[in-house]
Parts: sequence; C-alpha cells; structure tokens
Amino acid sequence: MDSSIEKVVSLCKRRGFIFQSSEIYGGFSAIYDYGPLGIELKNQISQLWWREMTHAHENIVGLDSGILMHPKIWEASGHVNAFNDPLIDCKHCKARFRSDEFEKDSKSTIWKDIQCPRCGTVGSLTEPRQFNLMFKTNIGPVAEKGTEAYLRPETAQGIYVNYLLVQGAMRLKVPFGIAQIGKAFRNEIIARNFIFRTREFEQLEMQYFVKPGSDDKIFQEWKEKRMAFYVDFLNIDKSSLRFYKHGEDDLAHYAKEACDIEYKFPFGWSEIEGVHNRTNFDLSQHEKFSGKKMSYFDQQKNERYLPYIIETSAGLNRMLLTVLTNAYWDDKENNRIVLKLSPKIAPIKAAICPLTKKDGLPEKARKIMDILKSKFKVIFDQQGSIGKRYYRQDEAGTPFGITIDHQTLEDNTVTIRFRDTQRQERMLTENLVDILNEST
Repeated sequence: MDSSIEKVVSLCKRRGFIFQSSEIYGGFSAIYDYGPLGIELKNQISQLWWREMTHAHENIVGLDSGILMHPKIWEASGHVNAFNDPLIDCKHCKARFRSDEFEKDSKSTIWKDIQCPRCGTVGSLTEPRQFNLMFKTNIGPVAEKGTEAYLRPETAQGIYVNYLLVQGAMRLKVPFGIAQIGKAFRNEIIARNFIFRTREFEQLEMQYFVKPGSDDKIFQEWKEKRMAFYVDFLNIDKSSLRFYKHGEDDLAHYAKEACDIEYKFPFGWSEIEGVHNRTNFDLSQHEKFSGKKMSYFDQQKNERYLPYIIETSAGLNRMLLTVLTNAYWDDKENNRIVLKLSPKIAPIKAAICPLTKKDGLPEKARKIMDILKSKFKVIFDQQGSIGKRYYRQDEAGTPFGITIDHQTLEDNTVTIRFRDTQRQERMLTENLVDILNEST
C-alpha cells in the first residue's frame, strides 16, 4: 500500500475530510477544521470506541467533565509546576525543537557540538529553556480581577475528582471504570505531521479503578484489549502496530508501568495510545490538596483504600490519522485512489446512483434512498459518468455503490458495486438493507 502523509493531506482537503483552520487568513498553525466527511468519520470512530468501552462493559460508565476546572486541580496533578518541555532554538535558522528529540539521537549534552537538524549549522543551538504547555485564561468579567484558570491539558483529572460521586450514584464496586471523550488543549512547542500533534485535540480516555495488588494483571489485560480494538474494530494492519514498553528512564513520575501502542506512520513509529498504571498518585494528590477523603470503602470486606488506576488514553486525532493512513491505497493497476475504510466507520455507507437523469431513474433512485437513509448515511450522486462517480466515492471511502438502471424499473433489482474489489452484483432492492447491515 503506497501511502505518505502528503498524499493523505491532499486527499483530505480534496474530499472534504480535513482543512487547515482559518485558511483564508493564511492558516492558523497546528489547528485543523473537520469537513463534512471528516466529522462523520471522526464521529464514527469515537462512537465505536464509546460503544466498545462502555456498552460492552457492565462496570464502565461515562462522564463529561468541564473544560475549565478549579485551578487547584492542576496544582495537585503537577501540571502547573511540571507540565513543560525543554525548548531549544537554532540561532541561525530560527527553527525550534524539543530537547528530547536530540537526547534520543545523541549522547552528547554539549549543545554547541550538536548540528541543527534543519539548517545543518553546528554550534547554533541554544541551551534548553522550560516552556509551559497549558493555555491560561481568566474567570470573571475583568481579567486582572478574575481568577486565573487553564484550558485543560488532559481529560483524566476531570474523572479523578468526580470518581466517588460517580461510584456512589451508580453503585459501582471496584474494579470499575469511567470513560470520557473531550477536548484538551496543549500549547505544543513543535506541532507537526498534520493532525498527529496539534494544540487542540480530542481525547478518548478510560480510567479503571482497581484494588492495589490486582493492578499488574489488569494492566496486562487492558494492553491486549486496546491492541485488539485497532485490529478487530478499526481494521488496522497488525504488522504496522506494536507495543513500546517504557523503561525506567521513560516513565512518568506517577507511573508504575506504562506501555504505548505505536503505529508505523510514513514519518516513523509513533504513539497512538498509552496504557498506564498510575498507581494511586492522582487520588492521593487530590486528597492532599482538597482536604477531602478520596478513599473507596469496600462494605463487603469492611476496608478502605485508595484505588490504583489503570489508564487507557488515546487521541482521537491520532486515531483518525492512523485510520486514514492505513486505509490509503494507490491502486495503480486500476488508476484510482481508494480509502479502504472499514464499513463500520466509513463516513458514507453507500452512494445511490441513477444511471441517467431521465426515464424516471432519478425518481426511482430517490425512493430507494428514502428507504436506506433512515438507517444509514447514504448520498445521492448523479453527476458525471458512472465510472467517475464510482472512483469519486472510492476516494471518499464509500464501501458500496448502488446503481439504478432501466432494469430496476422492470424487476426492482439494482447493481451493487463493492469498493475494494470493484465486483458488481445484481440483487433485489429489498435485500439492500440486509447487505448494508451485515457490513456494520
């Protein structure tokens, strides 16, 4: 499968998946807008994740916490003091880098001896400077008299501060989980690779509260479950996925164990989801800073403890980019570009195509569309030759093309075309719902 980020970016703009934000003003760095097909695909992926994470588990429920929260939360979590990256500038070409990009490739800590990756100049790099990643704002009508607040840099803390309220309201017993989909904001130093690293993004997170001592086993279980989601639900090529286990030097200060799921993008292996054993660090910090008890009481065993937390954390933007990159197929043999999206998440399920614009075919096609559109996202397409319409829908990732011709008026049959193989089959109109249902 021939794919590159540049080709994916071009297709996304051409077919209405993703646009550069504020493009008519020259664009706004590291912010993107999702077009008609992009928002459909994004919603399909997030809804699939939500169903698999909550509906499929009796002991996992959902939450939607606020983007703006009490600023003490970010002090307790460590973000105010520690959520920053070392920043390095090149004095020659003015490029900006994160210091950890060099530390992975070079054993030298003497910056004057390191070559700038952009311009090649040696000795032009500055010493690392700390750079806070949180966006600040003010609560109150007058900024200087208001309370300083932050746009949340992650969704997890909203779950932690609400976990006892959720547990009590839903009568949950450990182990249990709380899932959340929501926007997060990070003032990234280096935003690159299209939507892989952006300043505004959506997170898909689930925090699983477990009894200390059971955490190692449950951590391993969630690793395997999350990998299976990419392979079995999103149809990601298994050979392009791998686990990356964090060594002691890589672990966050709160983590007992951490593992990333990485995908092999054209720009290299990169993280798309993390599974972390966060121990009871977050709950103990919020207990300390709020002065409120955060412990869980097990009535059956008459014991109280701070649960350990197994976290699964994915970026919806990165998951979307993984899906698009994996699905991009340059079918040179047939001179077409195809997005081989799983029918479960394809933004458009089928295109309804009357063969001509006359003889009652458009009217018949509309009747078929009316039957299907109550159950599936389908579109009506009568512009151009039937071949061009098929190829246009191949680029959009539409799994099925349904053609209405003169024979349809005689026996109520249509031709259904399958995107990946281009195989065509004649079938009764009444069977279309079953065929499309079987693909979801």
